[in-house]
Amino acid sequence: MSARVVPYYCPYCGEEDLRPFEPEADNDVEIKGGWHCADCTRVFAVKYHGMAAAPIIAPPPTGPAPE
Repeated sequence: MSARVVPYYCPYCGEEDLRPFEPEADNDVEIKGGWHCADCTRVFAVKYHGMAAAPIIAPPPTGPAPE
């Protein structure tokens, strides 16, 4: 699996002009491995938290129909 998740569009403005962002020494943004949107100038990160378990659904009763 890749160490960096690649977004296809900015979650704030929806544009697709994204570039990898690495903070510089004089920058106050502390996101490492983030993305910079050239259109709205926001910096954001994408994090994979894991997979959720599928909900357990009880099967329908198979006994005789109630009268």
